[in-house]
Amino acid sequence: MNIATTPFPATGFSAFLFDMDGTILSSILATERVWSSWARGHGLDVDAMLPTIHGVRAVDTIRRLAIPGVDPEAEARVLLDLELKDVGGIEAIRGAGHFLGSLPVHRWAVVTSAPRALALRRIAAAGLPVPAVMITAEDVARGKPAPDCFLLAAERLGVEPKTCLIFEDAPAGIAAAEAAGARVMVVTATHDHRSGAGHSAIHDYETIAVTSDASGQLHILRRG
Repeated sequence: MNIATTPFPATGFSAFLFDMDGTILSSILATERVWSSWARGHGLDVDAMLPTIHGVRAVDTIRRLAIPGVDPEAEARVLLDLELKDVGGIEAIRGAGHFLGSLPVHRWAVVTSAPRALALRRIAAAGLPVPAVMITAEDVARGKPAPDCFLLAAERLGVEPKTCLIFEDAPAGIAAAEAAGARVMVVTATHDHRSGAGHSAIHDYETIAVTSDASGQLHILRRG
């Protein structure tokens, strides 16, 4: 494909921050297998629960369910062990590997609600590069939709949050990105994204490329 000459969006950015699940890789099949089994074991309505688990930390989901006699932190550890063992069907979002590989190593980060061990396991299963900076569930006291994880990622990259472009797919993550004061690029490969209205959107990474200007700012170019 030819790369368009007009940047998309027009603004330059200091860094790119990427959610993981549903944004650079798809682990929906594995995630929903594990959570469905767990939910049935606790007598929960699987169909009602599954839409609520994406983009947020497992411990926060379990707390919200308020299951009598259940310790959210202990159950989150049980789910982590199950998810570490199940990586069947995990794959990169189309074009993600090439796009991430084209970025300057200290100008991007992964910011995920998954625990670090699970994030590394899934990134490896998808064949994606491991970022120099990765913010995971253990790194913040408040998970998405709070902006803490994105603010911390920007701090570790040495940039201002408002100068970042955040790639997200889930409502909680989009809300966190907005609260951080950053621009948002919604990735639509795996979900219905009506919550991302008003933001730029891509289906996958084969539709975009990156370039930098004389000041070192990163620009998104739409392929077409």
